[in-house]
Amino acid sequence: MNLLTAQQITKSYGVTPLLDGVTLGIGDNEKIGVIGQNGAGKSTLLKIIAGVEEPDAGEITKMNGLHIGYLPQNPDFRGERSVLLQAMAGIEQQNREAAEYECKAILTRLGVNDLGQKVGELSGGQKKRVALAAALVTQVDLLILDEPTNHIDNEMIEWLEDYLRRYKGALLMITHDRYFLDRVTNRIVEVAGGSLYSYEANYSGFLSLKAQREESLAASARKRQALLRKELAWIQRGAKARGTKARFRVERFEELSAQPAQKKAQGLELRSLSSRLGKKIIEIEGIFKSYGERTLIKDFSYNLLRDDRLGLIGPNGCGKSTLLKIILGLVSPDSGQVEKGATVKIGYFSQECGEMDPSQRVIDYIKDTALNIQTPDGVLSASQMLETFLFTPDMQYTAVGKLSGGERRRLYLLRILMDAPNVLLLDEPTNDLDIETLTVLEDYLDTFPGAVIAVSHDRYFLDRVARQVFVFEDGSVLTGYVGGYSDYLSCRKEEEPERGAPARKVPAAGRQRERKLRLSFKEQRELETIDGEIAALEEALQENERQLAEQASNYAALQGLTAEKEGLQAQLDEKMERWVYLNDLAQRIAEQDS
Repeated sequence: MNLLTAQQITKSYGVTPLLDGVTLGIGDNEKIGVIGQNGAGKSTLLKIIAGVEEPDAGEITKMNGLHIGYLPQNPDFRGERSVLLQAMAGIEQQNREAAEYECKAILTRLGVNDLGQKVGELSGGQKKRVALAAALVTQVDLLILDEPTNHIDNEMIEWLEDYLRRYKGALLMITHDRYFLDRVTNRIVEVAGGSLYSYEANYSGFLSLKAQREESLAASARKRQALLRKELAWIQRGAKARGTKARFRVERFEELSAQPAQKKAQGLELRSLSSRLGKKIIEIEGIFKSYGERTLIKDFSYNLLRDDRLGLIGPNGCGKSTLLKIILGLVSPDSGQVEKGATVKIGYFSQECGEMDPSQRVIDYIKDTALNIQTPDGVLSASQMLETFLFTPDMQYTAVGKLSGGERRRLYLLRILMDAPNVLLLDEPTNDLDIETLTVLEDYLDTFPGAVIAVSHDRYFLDRVARQVFVFEDGSVLTGYVGGYSDYLSCRKEEEPERGAPARKVPAAGRQRERKLRLSFKEQRELETIDGEIAALEEALQENERQLAEQASNYAALQGLTAEKEGLQAQLDEKMERWVYLNDLAQRIAEQDS
């Protein structure tokens, strides 16, 4: 049974429709995740379904008596109302007494403890959590959530994930948290090019089904091109359209030619941009930092290495961003020191996106950093780099203020990378970035020839990128765990106390904790795929050698093929070394467990 149907919805903010005649039905108990590139129209779709905005065309049909709850991306509370009263504003007066306990419990789980504080005094993140509590506590048939996982820490996300899994009612939400999508949703709707594509699956199933759809579209496009070539060859032979059969051939050619070519999905590509990095990177020695009587960081030391990929985990306000600012030199420690190597060039991706003049044109914002940039593919202009970041020529000359929140984050990321840093400090890089951008950023960090320290609540991102995580435990002590977020959870479960005895926690202080060997989440995935990658490289080398033999007398072709062979051989050598390491590690793990 459909609770709501959005039929032939069209919405434009310019010449090109953001939503172009889209239709979406929402059934009882469906849990739908909405994904798509930043600026594709996801939030606009949710606003129209929630009744916050009107479509240019189309209509919304609702079941009689349908109650809808809506969490906007950026709630804006003002005035003298208290946190508790704001969270209960959507509850009918006669039900408030019964709902007050649940409301207080949800606010507490979301880290909002001063229930009497005025909402006008809250930060943006606190307002989002109060709005989320208000949406969850109100009894509705359809709950619409726009980025519910932003501004909440990992433990809150896990609690919310479990809450929504058990939620009795329909759910429509935007989130870029891939684990969250995988574990909560049973349907994925992708917004792309003004259209909607629906997949009856969670996120893992969506990936498989989308790959099948794109493969089918590619096959259809190849078939169409083959027919076009065949018909064109027939017409170019000078056939005259005198008979019925001939006229049919000409008409079929015209029909095929008139069909729009299947557009290849525009993808975001990042190539590694960095400057030379010397032996000494960053040395952190005995850092202490307090504000008043509250200690955030207690005796933290670490020697950052060239290929480090560190994740920082902890509740909101624990000191993660403060540590990054101490490393950057924006905040001074109470004691201890940070020493940077002479060649270190830090790129700092902050939560606030830095200073962005909303009236400045997109291209001028990038040109303020560099007119051109040296890349592995040669020198690219600011305009060319913007195009690789999905900013079309038209968008480049629009004002920054007209971009969506996610598009501004993407633009900000480009500006940082245009400066060619060799150490990256990333403070919540996953906030407001779409899944495609996140995926490519993760691939970029795989090949980035420098160190990375990332604060993130995105568990998938931490599993994908981090080789070691530091967790703020016991208030101010940073404890190190090898691997990503899932590896940290596994270690924590192993250390859970028996019969109420406290678990033993050892401060990391930048040194490896003694523990059993284990493959990290990333290493496990790498071990599962590396044999296939080696086989593919060996096949590519064989094909290259065959072409070298065929082109033995073609000097120009030989130069390119020889360069290609050297590149393939280098990749194969690197993979073989990695294969030896991973298999040796797997064998040692098996021996210690036997």
